[in-house]
Amino acid sequence: MTSYNLQGRRALVTGGAQGLGAGMAQALARAGAAVMIGDLQDGPGRDMAGSISAAGGKAGFVHMDVTQEADWAHAVQATVAELGGFDILVNNAGIEITSLIADVQADSLRRMFDVNVVGTLIGMKHAFHAMRPGGEAGKGGAIVNIASVAATIAFPAIAGYSATKSAVDRATRVAAMEAGKLGYGVRVNCVYPGLVPTQMGAKLAADVVAAGLFPSVEGAIGAIVDQTPLGRLGEVADMADAVVFLCSDASRFITGIGLPVDGGMGM
Repeated sequence: MTSYNLQGRRALVTGGAQGLGAGMAQALARAGAAVMIGDLQDGPGRDMAGSISAAGGKAGFVHMDVTQEADWAHAVQATVAELGGFDILVNNAGIEITSLIADVQADSLRRMFDVNVVGTLIGMKHAFHAMRPGGEAGKGGAIVNIASVAATIAFPAIAGYSATKSAVDRATRVAAMEAGKLGYGVRVNCVYPGLVPTQMGAKLAADVVAAGLFPSVEGAIGAIVDQTPLGRLGEVADMADAVVFLCSDASRFITGIGLPVDGGMGM
């Protein structure tokens, strides 16, 4: 018998104030986990924590910039102190800056790598320190990094973003190997979401039109749907349910994988 019950688990979800991160935080809470929302956006972050609490869950908020070591240390301490432990990290915070390679800007690339790659690696570092034997929480756990279908396909105008998400995939696999070999008791996996019509997804569609790649937003979205065997865009719930699975005992013998949740787009 497998179980998606997360009762007694304590999760930190970065970028959890809105979009995919908010949906993941809500899904974890519905499965029984206590959830700490980590985000730069204080108002929306507190609102999301309040919404989870109002629905009967346990949630808190911590202000954090995932590129800063001190913020990570504080976020982990806050999670342990307020929720009573730390068993789950969802490394969701990320940014996408659309650009043709002919127009790419070094500062934009550095910013994406800082948030998407450096932030993810620092997060795993602090999760390992807390979750491994002798750590602040010390009971092992699960880390889910959010990569992207962009790591597996050649879609125009997202070369920098694709590179960062490919790096997340590789880092996930190395982290899983290290955690296993060193006896941390932590499983590490990643998810490749397909395009979801969140604020970030809508901006990407508009940006590729502005770059001259598609005649309209509808045309850009239609092209993506045409590349997707299941014939639709992704939904927040599709991604959130995959995260719950990878955090649960149903995936207890799974580590070091990249799970496509993209309707077949990246096959």
